[in-house]
Amino acid sequence: MNRRESSVTKIFQDLTAAVDSSGICLFLTFAIGAPELSEQLTAATGIDFTVEEIMKIGERIWNMERLFLLANGFTKADDTLPPRILKEPVKVGPCKGAVSKLDVMLPEYYEVRGWDAEGRPTPEKLQELGLQ
Repeated sequence: MNRRESSVTKIFQDLTAAVDSSGICLFLTFAIGAPELSEQLTAATGIDFTVEEIMKIGERIWNMERLFLLANGFTKADDTLPPRILKEPVKVGPCKGAVSKLDVMLPEYYEVRGWDAEGRPTPEKLQELGLQ
């Protein structure tokens, strides 16, 4: 995973968090995007939701969940995958012979999320999201 892939992952995670919190079926994230979600929420509530606000809601949810996990003893060490995925090469397909490069991907993901090297939201990120 490179920085672009980390960004796409973050965007999808933020969108699905916003959809899930809205009460709309989560499976719709495969059919609609943030513009459609903002239109639906605006129509349902009478409150004007922009795409940027929808994505910020999802990002805020991800960061609040992360803060909850950190407060309950989870650390960077818990951000892992099963040993099989980390050590056993893929046997078939276009990725044959590859193993997960979590050690490379995780720092990129943390950076895209605005978290420090230990996976903690930075004070700047919390300020940006109104979670300080």
